Amino acid sequence: MALYDVFARAVALVGAGAIRWRRLRGTVHTAAVGTAPQIPAARPQGSIPTLKMPTAQGWAAGQLPVAAPGLKVNAFAAGLKHPRWIQVLPNGDVTVAEALQSGGQPRTLFDHAMVATMRRAAALGVSPNRITLLRDADGDGVAEQRHTLLENLKQPFGMALLGDTFYVGNTDGVVAFPYTAGTTAISEPGRQLASFKPGGHWTRSLLPSPDGRRLYVGVGSLSNIGEHGMAAEEGRACIYELDLATAHCRIFAAGLRNPVGLAWEPVTGRLWTVVNERDGLGDETPPDYLTSVTDGGFYGWPYCYWGQTVDERVPQDAARVASALTPDYALGGHTASLGLCWMPAGTLPGFDTGGMVIGQHGSWNRSTLSGYRVVFVPFAAGRPAGAPRDILSGFLAPDESVSFGRPVGVAIGPDGKSLLVADDVGDVVWRVAGTDPR
Repeated sequence: MALYDVFARAVALVGAGAIRWRRLRGTVHTAAVGTAPQIPAARPQGSIPTLKMPTAQGWAAGQLPVAAPGLKVNAFAAGLKHPRWIQVLPNGDVTVAEALQSGGQPRTLFDHAMVATMRRAAALGVSPNRITLLRDADGDGVAEQRHTLLENLKQPFGMALLGDTFYVGNTDGVVAFPYTAGTTAISEPGRQLASFKPGGHWTRSLLPSPDGRRLYVGVGSLSNIGEHGMAAEEGRACIYELDLATAHCRIFAAGLRNPVGLAWEPVTGRLWTVVNERDGLGDETPPDYLTSVTDGGFYGWPYCYWGQTVDERVPQDAARVASALTPDYALGGHTASLGLCWMPAGTLPGFDTGGMVIGQHGSWNRSTLSGYRVVFVPFAAGRPAGAPRDILSGFLAPDESVSFGRPVGVAIGPDGKSLLVADDVGDVVWRVAGTDPR
């Protein structure tokens, strides 16, 4: 057994002991969720924070996630390789970005333990670096055609189609490819429009503006709390606005540790995102969040969280703290909320108001695991208006020892009456629809 595997087990044992101690002391908290969450006081975990992650097992033959009452789930496409993000094209084709985080060079024993743990959970490895096109020509809810649309990419994630151009968010920048309607393969080289620093939080989500003139791009931080210095974080932890006519790229909003999913809310026309917050302060401190995004807004990272709660581990900037905006809706600590899309009222039976669907990839760094589900947050008058509801669950074994899958990207299906979910441990794209075929 490798040294880092031994240390990973040791860290897990230390973490388990700390978990039991916190439970005995009554310091395991309920989830910090909603517009006015109760966020526990920070409990810095020092050099050995909680390290807990289930072993990636995958789905057995015939095994499915658990759909909410009135819904059913089936595999739209199986046998993929780490599907992360979904884009539905105007002709009904579905493109899926298949990519994986590559393991960097560990610097400390804890880095070694974390790498070993993430490999066991299928969260690190050789990236497929491709985009697959799925086609359900007969409309039965199962893609019977599969084609490699693009390959040899650099950790692709976000995708967008505008006119005859297909945009890809590689980890090192946005690339534009010529696209012909109905094509199943793109062979012409792409044109890089914007460049970003790779490493750290590597995903680059894309969302076109409603008029199709701009792309919004989510770029996460290099580190947890700027521990490599803020110079290394320049141009990161933000959402960019990219003008497609001029290729001019500017920071639209900053202080967002890892903004992944992006979506438009149709009533107000505002941009929303889901953000993964910092580690090492406790199970629920601070919570990941769903928030509207203000042009020029600053959301606190790394100096503070949930408004202006200062993170004492970080060298402070009082002016930045004073300007920090409070997010709109807490999603609980370390849920790894990644996927985001707007779901109109009535898309799925029983979901009679519009709201945001969120793919929660699941935690690796808290005493009781969180996330590992797809949830719906109802909206009213352009704002979150109620508790989250499960759409899809059952990705995690009851004893938290193994994960059958981990949901990531979400998108409304081509028929407008279903939801597609990328599962990067199960290697499946799931389709959720109503049980009544009518």
